[in-house]
Amino acid sequence: MTTTGTEVRGSPMTIQQVSRLSGLSEPTLRYYEKIGLIPAVDRDRDSGHRRYHPTVVETIKALGCLRSTGMSVQDMRAYLRHLDEGAQGAAPLRDLFRRNAERLEREMELMAVRLRYLRLKAEMWDARERADADTERRAIDEITGVIDAL
Repeated sequence: MTTTGTEVRGSPMTIQQVSRLSGLSEPTLRYYEKIGLIPAVDRDRDSGHRRYHPTVVETIKALGCLRSTGMSVQDMRAYLRHLDEGAQGAAPLRDLFRRNAERLEREMELMAVRLRYLRLKAEMWDARERADADTERRAIDEITGVIDAL
């Protein structure tokens, strides 16, 4: 049996352990259970606290990864549905991941523009502080172009 931090592989895990492991908050884990994205979680007989079976934890880790990319709950449902279809599920899963990769790429491009905007604003204020009118004017001109790109 291997131990990673406080969780033991093969043993049921608490919601707190699963939250730390998956990056999903405890309320998100409860919500995913409520909407059926993950199966109903076993409860400890004495305390009533959730105890996550290792196979469910593996699914939750995958969902945490997908969620961190901004994937929608609807697409996560489709992912889970097509997983067990073997070769028949390959094409829908390929399309789902391609579509989400393209969405994420567009978001990253937009984030790059926003990052450029912030750096130019910092440059502009730095130039103003140094009373460097030429650099400030160039930064303002570039900022205008960046704003148009947004």
